[in-house]
Amino acid sequence: MRDKRQKFVKLAEARVTRAMNDIRLIGNLSNRGAYEYTDEDVRKIFRVLQKELEGAKSRFGGDHGTREEGFRLE
Repeated sequence: MRDKRQKFVKLAEARVTRAMNDIRLIGNLSNRGAYEYTDEDVRKIFRVLQKELEGAKSRFGGDHGTREEGFRLE
């Protein structure tokens, strides 16, 4: 049983750290000096991210809902 816990902790720490870094990189896209985007683009990005977070959270409660296979703005 302890091995399963250790594996969970190791993977969770690595994956959450990676997700946090990727979210910071998404935030870097807000630089209007370097990028052009619309308010609708921003809504789409955060809508799909929120949906994925809610899906991941629900899986811890036993629900295996649907997953997005990819993301495209256009």
